[in-house]
Amino acid sequence: MAAQSMKLFSLFERIGGGVISLLEAVGAFAIFAGQTFRYVFTPPYDFRNLIYQMSEIGVKSIPVGVVSSFFVGMVMALQLGGPMEQQIQGISTFMGGGISLAMVRELAPVLTAVLLAGRVGSSIAAEVGTMKVTEQIDALSTLATNPVHYLAVPRFVAALVCIPMITVMAIVVGVFGGALISNISLDIPYNLYFDSARTLVRSRDLISGVGKTFFFGAEIALISCFSGFRARGGAEGVGQATIQAVVFSFMLIIVSDYFITYIFQLFGL
Repeated sequence: MAAQSMKLFSLFERIGGGVISLLEAVGAFAIFAGQTFRYVFTPPYDFRNLIYQMSEIGVKSIPVGVVSSFFVGMVMALQLGGPMEQQIQGISTFMGGGISLAMVRELAPVLTAVLLAGRVGSSIAAEVGTMKVTEQIDALSTLATNPVHYLAVPRFVAALVCIPMITVMAIVVGVFGGALISNISLDIPYNLYFDSARTLVRSRDLISGVGKTFFFGAEIALISCFSGFRARGGAEGVGQATIQAVVFSFMLIIVSDYFITYIFQLFGL
């Protein structure tokens, strides 16, 4: 009986310890996010570092987002066109509107954010984590330089600006990819495809789709920087921080997508 009580107590202790650790991590992340938001509007502004981060996060990520979106548009046209036409004759003429609406509202924003969470998030977490375990961040504090202001803010602003821009490119390229395959496989004229797209896609759809990516960019930058700042234990700790940054970014993007979409719909977007 005593042994069973000890096992039960040990189980509750582990569960309680896990809950406390989770709450501590959430609280620390909230403090870190608050500091980052505050320092965005606090001088001095390191524009040189910001431009460099925009190049790393934005310019170098364009091929990843654009190529992936192009082939997603092609796959959608290939998968949907034949079955739709078999069920209802002539419905494939609305292919342009269906593909464009899906790309604008959901596929391009989420796909771009997930891909960049893998590319950008892992890079940020590994870079900041390496600086943490090699005590470079402590050196910044010794030199009276705030590490959050110097490291997190430029990456946060760069992600906030660049990811929506890449999403717009991904939308355009994805729609053209769908048009190409619709024309080749289903003989849908380009003018009919784009007329359907113009009929179904409204400006509010573009606002909703691109608007999400500002939140996604903030999530990627904050989680990745936070994971890097909490890295411990040398190369293994950097690896763990990188994995955590990518996994939690993926999860938060998918989960927040639902709530952001729901809130946008309440405002008619």
